[in-house]
Amino acid sequence: MLPEADLPLRLVGRSAYFDFLGPQDEPWLRVLLGEMARFEGRRRRELCERLAEPLPCEAPFFKRRAATRVLLRLWRPERAASRPGVRGSGADLRVALRPVDVRARLFAAAGASLPSRTSVITDTAAHLGVTDHALMEALFADLPGERIVSPPDPIPSVGEAVLRTNLAIAQAALMRAASVELRVEGAVRPIVRLAKLRGLLCTIVEPTVEPAAAPGGRAAAPTLQISGPFSLFRHTLLYGRALAELLPHLAWCARFELRAACALRGRIADVSLASGDPIFPAAPPTAFDSRLEQRFARDIERVAPDWDIIREPEPVRAGTTLIFPDFLLRHRIHQERRVLVEIVGFWTPEYLSEKFARLRQAQLPAFVLCIDEDRACSQDALPPGLPVVRFRRRVDAAAVMRQVERLFSDISYHRAS
Repeated sequence: MLPEADLPLRLVGRSAYFDFLGPQDEPWLRVLLGEMARFEGRRRRELCERLAEPLPCEAPFFKRRAATRVLLRLWRPERAASRPGVRGSGADLRVALRPVDVRARLFAAAGASLPSRTSVITDTAAHLGVTDHALMEALFADLPGERIVSPPDPIPSVGEAVLRTNLAIAQAALMRAASVELRVEGAVRPIVRLAKLRGLLCTIVEPTVEPAAAPGGRAAAPTLQISGPFSLFRHTLLYGRALAELLPHLAWCARFELRAACALRGRIADVSLASGDPIFPAAPPTAFDSRLEQRFARDIERVAPDWDIIREPEPVRAGTTLIFPDFLLRHRIHQERRVLVEIVGFWTPEYLSEKFARLRQAQLPAFVLCIDEDRACSQDALPPGLPVVRFRRRVDAAAVMRQVERLFSDISYHRAS
């Protein structure tokens, strides 16, 4: 995440405006990439020292700082012990030159007697079967600054560096959001699915405007209302990262508009992003199943062979809200027995109570919420009476089916009464 102090943005009134990189920044970015390429095979500390110095050309300070941090993540650090200069085979050398072992042997030899520094190094190197130079390179090779850097393959182009930096700037602001409103046209379900997969606290609100009244004759887009990390009590950093991961996937929507209230420079400022903003897109969307959901579907098929499990059923209307359940459980013989199942990520008791109230508004008699105990964002206890199944790392399919049977028992009892 980019530090707030490195963000190239301007605050005007209640609004924050990003100073995104563009074609005008390509000349100095090309110089920056060339400087980084010169340090291939050298220590990361040396590269960082060079990047802290001015470039041999004019470059905007905050833009250069942001681009430098983004590109530095792509230059992979490797241990100096893997470099040439060691006797023997490469596989044995990496084991022999573990920095922890090298320090233990070298310091033990130095403490055992009072020989000269040169003789201690030479004797230890001979014992390990390496050269004196390789021994000294490996001595602190596990420290981040002493590792050898190698460029990514392929090295990003100047245009890609622009888009990656812009994405990191926007993500850094979103990670400081208190609330987010997102309007999406086209590919709504993949965005909702991704938000649910990342465990974000979000609701989907349908537009109150009739399609005929929308500008240009288009139907108004639904709005995703997402809680930001600054509205939570716990897991704010983890939640902020999950929210930031949503941003590059918006590039594959037909249109989107994002508005967020973010804590920037000591105050709450309004941030806006929309289609056409120059940010690096995610990989093209594909049919995606999380391991958690895959395991749950497989476990349901095993413990409840009389039930069909349908992933991503049709969305359910609850007043002005659309609800996208994860699964529909339907009895194969008694098909009137239907249960919607939703796996909830980050949650607060208030969020679950509000969600359950909307489900009741939709007149859904059978609905089970599966909540991740490790993603509770509040210390308050859950209100009684919510049909929930708690889990850690794996949803207990048998517990879900017990909750399903209990739901239908209650429905049958009330009908009989």
